[in-house]
Amino acid sequence: MLCEPYLLDPQPDGIHVVWHTERPGSSHVVLVGPGVPALSDDEAVRAATGAAGEGDGWRRFTATTAPLSRTREDSESSVPGRTYTAPTRRPVYRQLAVVEGLAPGRTPYRVVSDGIVTAAYSLAPAAPADQPVRLLLTSDHQLKPMVPANLARAAETAGVALDGVLMAGDMVNVPDRATEWFDSTAETPFFASFAGILQHSPIYPTIGNHEVMGRWSETATLDDQFNDPQPGAWDVTTYEELFPVPASAAGGPRWWSRTIGDVHVICLFATHVWRSPELVGRGKFQEALEDVDDPDRWGYGQFIFEPIGRGSPQYEWLVAELAAPQFRSARYRVVMFHHPSHGLGQHSVPPFTDPVQVRDGKEIRYEYPLAGDYILRDIEPLLSDAGVHLVLNGHSHVWNRFRNAAGVHWLETSNVGNSYGAYDVTSGLARRYPEGYVRQGDPGGLAPIVPTVAPLTGPDGTPLPFVASNEVTVFSVLDSAAGVVRSYRYDTSDPDAQVVLFDEFPLA
Repeated sequence: MLCEPYLLDPQPDGIHVVWHTERPGSSHVVLVGPGVPALSDDEAVRAATGAAGEGDGWRRFTATTAPLSRTREDSESSVPGRTYTAPTRRPVYRQLAVVEGLAPGRTPYRVVSDGIVTAAYSLAPAAPADQPVRLLLTSDHQLKPMVPANLARAAETAGVALDGVLMAGDMVNVPDRATEWFDSTAETPFFASFAGILQHSPIYPTIGNHEVMGRWSETATLDDQFNDPQPGAWDVTTYEELFPVPASAAGGPRWWSRTIGDVHVICLFATHVWRSPELVGRGKFQEALEDVDDPDRWGYGQFIFEPIGRGSPQYEWLVAELAAPQFRSARYRVVMFHHPSHGLGQHSVPPFTDPVQVRDGKEIRYEYPLAGDYILRDIEPLLSDAGVHLVLNGHSHVWNRFRNAAGVHWLETSNVGNSYGAYDVTSGLARRYPEGYVRQGDPGGLAPIVPTVAPLTGPDGTPLPFVASNEVTVFSVLDSAAGVVRSYRYDTSDPDAQVVLFDEFPLA
């Protein structure tokens, strides 16, 4: 087994249990029931193979096996006991069991995978639509150094048996590199960082730019392939194979909606490729001068992967979702996507719009008109009119929050490993962008909100409306019973430090 099991997409009487192996194997089973924790490993193996019949407080569910089609390693991979000199296919097999017939509440389970027996964990069907829930809010893990401490403190603070983990994108760095998900020896891989949480709590993921691979190559490094998408030449295959559900009929795993207790969540695919902000070479604002005559080497600016503007399939799907009875009747309504439409971070600029190519003699430049920002222009009015309570996003590796005139809260809570800074008057930092782009503050024009409980302060004692640190990490929890979102911080430079509740706000 390459990872412990993780849970996906609970149903009214069931849930999906997923894990991964290096070989297809022949016997992959989930044992479910109150009698499961008492089974010895030998008894669990006999139960899984059918040598022991059901009826002693457990049931058996067989997994289906499917290979991941694009997982590879290369010279930058840190695989236990192996070395790669060039991009090499690495076999990984997904085991997926659909557990059905669950009673309300939590039920123990164990996975038995070709004789390997896991510890006993717990699972639960979908919470009824009128039941309060607790959801962990996070994003942008990318194997960063503070992630393990962040999730350990989150588990201590909120528990491991949550109703869900809302993950607003950027789980790893290079999605086709298998070690980043499973067994890297250089950094803590994605699933290992979540050990003890995802075995009990289902994850609800979002596509960020780090879930998107660029153009395939047999020779270029995986990093180079990741950084080489062009419009129409990219894929999210590994993401879709790791997280086949939740899904929608219109968008598959790329955009979806689900009711989680008394919270209804809509997930959008709203992200663009990251390009360098530097004003030389291929980047957000220009092509490299030496590449102007070779379109195969162009980056096409910071282009958007999936259209979301007015009239696009995703926009029309969103309009229908916002009018659906399950959305309208939910006590709380949440929309999640990766791009920080309101934010203080570096990545909230330039606007979320299609690059406008400008040829100027030998140069090719790209411009991003603020009036063309699809999220601010097209999506935010829909969310405001529909009574959305919370928008969760990521991308800039900061904590900041806002509230628009319609009462919609916007939260980024992605400071989990490294920060690129908060560009606000209280920080004294300004984005190094060309004239005409927002240098400080929120490009959407909202004022950042100072944390309500225990904000960090600047050198002069001024309370800061953000957390942007390489030592202080942040996580948030939506507690629908109390109707609040609470944000916590922890100073990773001090192992004896306590978790601090620093912000709390009501959703209504």
